[in-house]
Amino acid sequence: MADNRMSMRTPLSRVQGLGASGHGVEHWWLQRLTAIANIPLIIAFVLIVAALAGSSYDEAIALISHPLIAIILALAVLSVCLHMRLGMQVIIEDYVHDTGPRLAALIANNFYAAVVAIACLYAILKVSLGRILV
Repeated sequence: MADNRMSMRTPLSRVQGLGASGHGVEHWWLQRLTAIANIPLIIAFVLIVAALAGSSYDEAIALISHPLIAIILALAVLSVCLHMRLGMQVIIEDYVHDTGPRLAALIANNFYAAVVAIACLYAILKVSLGRILV
C-alpha cells in the first residue's frame, strides 16, 4: 500500500533510515560527557596547583613528575580542550551564517584547540619525563 503523505526526508535519508533524531546527538552527548569529566579533573587540577603554592622549583618538578599527577594533568588538558572545541563549534555554527567565514572559523577552532592541547601535553611530558631523559 502506497503512502500518500508528503515526506520532508530526502530519498537518500529514507534509504539509510536516518531521521532528524539521529543528527547532532553524538555532539550533544560528547559535550555533556566532557563537562561531567571536567568536574573531578578540574577539582584535582586546583588541588595540585594549591599543593604547589609556596613550593620550590625542585618540589614542583617532583610533584608534577609523579606518574599519577602527570596522568591527571594530561587527562584534564584533553578533556578541557575537547570541551572547549565543542563549545566553540556550537557558537560558530549558531552565529556565523556565511559559509566561507563559518568554515574558516571552524578550521581555526580545530587548529587552536589542537595547538593548545599539544603545547600543554608537551609541557607535562617534558616536566614529568625530564628526570628520566636527562
